[in-house]
Amino acid sequence: MVIPVHDVNPARRTPVVTYALIAVNVFVFLFMPGLSGSVAGDSTLAQTCHLHAFLEQYAAVPRELIHHQFPQFVPTGDVRGGGCLLGPPDYDKSPALSVLTAMFLHGGWLHLLGNMLFLLIFGNNIEDRMGHVRFALFYVVCGYASSYGFALVNADSADPLIGASGAIAGVLGAYLVLYPKARVWVLVPFLVFLPLRLPAWLVLGFWFGLQAVYSSGEGVSDAGTVAYAAHVVGFLAGMLLAWPLKKGTPPPPEPRGLLFGRSARPGW
Repeated sequence: MVIPVHDVNPARRTPVVTYALIAVNVFVFLFMPGLSGSVAGDSTLAQTCHLHAFLEQYAAVPRELIHHQFPQFVPTGDVRGGGCLLGPPDYDKSPALSVLTAMFLHGGWLHLLGNMLFLLIFGNNIEDRMGHVRFALFYVVCGYASSYGFALVNADSADPLIGASGAIAGVLGAYLVLYPKARVWVLVPFLVFLPLRLPAWLVLGFWFGLQAVYSSGEGVSDAGTVAYAAHVVGFLAGMLLAWPLKKGTPPPPEPRGLLFGRSARPGW
């Protein structure tokens, strides 16, 4: 994967919704149970059980979204012997609401930071084009579309679905539609990380292509733990929702300056 670090596409207004989404995601992650051991990898059994109970209540589960089938016994957060104690749930869970709460939950620091990096780089321009309120609604709609799209093709799965990836994939899809020629600075791993300035259509098209391949289970060993299909659905939803805005979107500024010792050539 290439790692985006900056896009040459300044926004006209402060992306307050983008900043707020990042702040809420970080805040929620800091207070998720089991965080204290997530960096060093030394979470205790009690922390792990507490985390499982938390996710069971607040994460989206495909089987619950599609069939409204709920488990009779769930982790309680307590430890019994060498494992987590199970018991009847003491809460009423709304599958539709769990999609919203799941958008702000992440499984680790890398999961969180990767999502927030993409949102920070590409979200400001989409918010600038849509406006604050419409962008917030767009973000949520893409998140719901990605979760339910994933659930439809994994209707019997009881694995929790968490993360902002689906909603952010929608932002990437919208960016590809509205700003395909914008330049994006990326780091490309080739022995070392090489900095390159590439057009957005190449960066985001490559990202989407990988998600589509990975969603089929090809080329990865962890296809069952990453919801690649949710990324694909979110990306397509973002493209469709942004398409009506394409005609009136002003083009990004032409790049200026030097690129590896040569003048950057407009139109590449």
